[in-house]
Amino acid sequence: MKRFILAAISATTLGITLASGANAFKPVEFSALTNQVETVNVAQATATPQPFVTVEQEKDTTGTASVVTENGQTYIVFDEAFDTARGPDVQVVLHTGSTVPVSIDEADYVTLATLQSFEGEQRYLIPADIDVNDYQTVAIWCREFNVTFGYAPL
Repeated sequence: MKRFILAAISATTLGITLASGANAFKPVEFSALTNQVETVNVAQATATPQPFVTVEQEKDTTGTASVVTENGQTYIVFDEAFDTARGPDVQVVLHTGSTVPVSIDEADYVTLATLQSFEGEQRYLIPADIDVNDYQTVAIWCREFNVTFGYAPL
């Protein structure tokens, strides 16, 4: 019925009169005009969230970190339970080692960004020119004193 109504509307718009018999206007098959839905992968976790490990600090670094791909971009995401020691010039870094020592060598890490907050959920974009597979951990590190507060495996 829907096809007939659409055909009638189309016929009326074109000035065609519907008639019965062999020369009657036949409804157009609209099956080719289906609604197409494009599937977009909005968020896909590429790694299981990993807990932070505290590195020789009085205050524990807690929560988890995970690698998430969203719309073709990759992020490090800290969960809502994230909390770490306070300090000046605290950075989020990717480190090549499976563990991160208190003091790190410049050749072993890349800085992602300044820490947004000492607690709570947050995310950091991994630039396209950084291959996350070259790094084994994400660390919370004080640049001023070269002190690692905590790290999580990737």
